[in-house]
Amino acid sequence: MINEKLERFEFILGSKSPRRQELLKKLIPEFKTIVKPVEEVYDKSLSKQEIAIYLSDLKASIFSPKNNELVITADTIVSIENDILGKPKNENEAFNMLNRLSGKTHEVITGVTLKTKHKKVTFHDTTQVTFYELKPLEIKFYIEKYKPFDKAGSYGIQEWMGYFGISKISGDYFNVMGLPLHLIYRKLNSF
Repeated sequence: MINEKLERFEFILGSKSPRRQELLKKLIPEFKTIVKPVEEVYDKSLSKQEIAIYLSDLKASIFSPKNNELVITADTIVSIENDILGKPKNENEAFNMLNRLSGKTHEVITGVTLKTKHKKVTFHDTTQVTFYELKPLEIKFYIEKYKPFDKAGSYGIQEWMGYFGISKISGDYFNVMGLPLHLIYRKLNSF
């Protein structure tokens, strides 16, 4: 249940991600999706949490909400051994990323920005994900069947890789999908 003060807002999700759209519907049944392209470039000296926050804030900065609009933007990054794994450009990159995640624990960090005409709040959530040792054949099967080229770290937890490749998760499952719903709910209610 969203705070009744928020009922006057028209919600806008600034993301083309079908996963984010699906998740936000669980919290806010009616919203518009508006995608405004932005070049996701950041200062390499930022910490991984700062990168997720910066990119979310950057996506929100191109919106100028009207009085009754509340914009939600997000960016999810995958980090292993202090390296950021973005979206793979091809099958080879996807294979190398998943091979690197195999048998190890990595972090999934999502930055979220809530923005109205008069207020802006940006926050993040972190989830630790541990993979089983993956066989090269399993990685190839996943890439060929699920084409994870639109996903940071080359995998979706809600797909085959999440069913069979992940041995442990510490933190919010939905954060790994791209939206930490528990935090968004609380931040909206205290907005």
